[in-house]
Amino acid sequence: MKILFVASEAAPFARTGGLGDVAGALPKAFKKLGHDARVILPYYKEEIKDSFKSSMRFVGSTFVDLSWRRQYAGVYEAVYDGITYYFVDNEFYFKRRGLYGHFDDGERFAYFAKAVPEVLPLIGFFPDVLHCNDWQTALTPVYLDVYYRFSDEYRNIKTVFTIHNIEFQGKYGTELLADVMGLPEWAHSLVLNDGCVNYMKGGIESAAAVTTVSETYATEILDPFYSYGLDGILSERRYKLHGVINGIDTAVYDPAKDDALFQNYTLRSIGKKKLNKKGLCEMIDLAYDENRPLIAMVTRLTEQKGMDLVAAVVDEIMRADVQMVVLGTGDWKYENMIKRVQEQYPAKFRAILQFSSDIASKLYGAADIFLMPSKFEPCGLSQMIAMRYGTVPVVRETGGLKDTVEPYNPVEKTGVGFTFKTNNSYDMLDAVWRAYGTFFDKENWKAVVSNGMKKDFGWEVSAKKYLDIYNGI
Repeated sequence: MKILFVASEAAPFARTGGLGDVAGALPKAFKKLGHDARVILPYYKEEIKDSFKSSMRFVGSTFVDLSWRRQYAGVYEAVYDGITYYFVDNEFYFKRRGLYGHFDDGERFAYFAKAVPEVLPLIGFFPDVLHCNDWQTALTPVYLDVYYRFSDEYRNIKTVFTIHNIEFQGKYGTELLADVMGLPEWAHSLVLNDGCVNYMKGGIESAAAVTTVSETYATEILDPFYSYGLDGILSERRYKLHGVINGIDTAVYDPAKDDALFQNYTLRSIGKKKLNKKGLCEMIDLAYDENRPLIAMVTRLTEQKGMDLVAAVVDEIMRADVQMVVLGTGDWKYENMIKRVQEQYPAKFRAILQFSSDIASKLYGAADIFLMPSKFEPCGLSQMIAMRYGTVPVVRETGGLKDTVEPYNPVEKTGVGFTFKTNNSYDMLDAVWRAYGTFFDKENWKAVVSNGMKKDFGWEVSAKKYLDIYNGI
């Protein structure tokens, strides 16, 4: 099967979050299963490293009509880890610092969405499946249906649209219909929702199948609390909605090979994990004590990530014999909160207000407990990475966290972490205390760590589920 994965970012070329990881890892899983999977993304000239640019080959150029505009579209090609990547080049739209957050993002990604079907003859690759991701590519199935289906090469292309985070939908004023999108009047209903243009709605309406990144999240987004206004259209299109849990790139996230760690280890040599705690403590000036649990968070500091819950009870956590490290950036009130905690508990708490993949790896390797109290979490990757590194997750039962973290049962010695149900700080605190208590029960702690490290979070399982969806449409 020929699959073209359409995304606004893809590791290792351009990445801001989980979508980039998915776009970088899922095609490799398809290839292992014998399929021709390729990726297309914008050519972010100010963000992609020169070492990657030097490996690219210019394929050719064409033009994309976007309402009254006629915009240049160059295409570059690179092969990385056996996967072919295509890059759509337009310096007006993509030669900027930062992938997102520009005033004309609506126009930039409408252009990219239409450029994808436009450049297929140029790259000589007409896929069986065009798999689009999040609002930035949601218009591709719309444009394909409206402008390209009349051609034999496009007629049988199947379209799939994946919602990675429904909070971000690509909502704009209706003036974009004529001025930017250039859709005929009969197609306006595909993208209109609640008086606005909504790119994500267009993808939901036009794609043959709609997926999201966990089975639980596929159910949650039918609820107005989680849907951000799209529960109506999703309920109407429920017949084509599927939940497929993300995986992680087990070659990248491997404690036996991760160069960022102070000491590599496996489940069989789990005793060496403590050397990572020792190294981290020395790096961030915390007293090292292997018998004191270290709690870590690697997160955006936002309400969605459960920072309100942390703020409410962090002082109670600090009164216990624990250490805690929080890595991330976000809303100023949460940044100020964790700086205050560090000032108040300098011997026990560290706030690292940045994002660093190197430090993140060190935290996964060093920590005993990984706290992830998200208000909602479509899939989540951090809890899976933590388990792979022998760090026990404490999570709220929502979205992918519920699907991947089975509560530990000390009698049966089954399960991989500690969970809580409600979006309540004391419910979270109870889960933290259960993890804390288990840490001092060496037999049970060894069991929960071992269970987590044995879990298979590789992409092959998810890839097979996607293939079932592709074959069913």
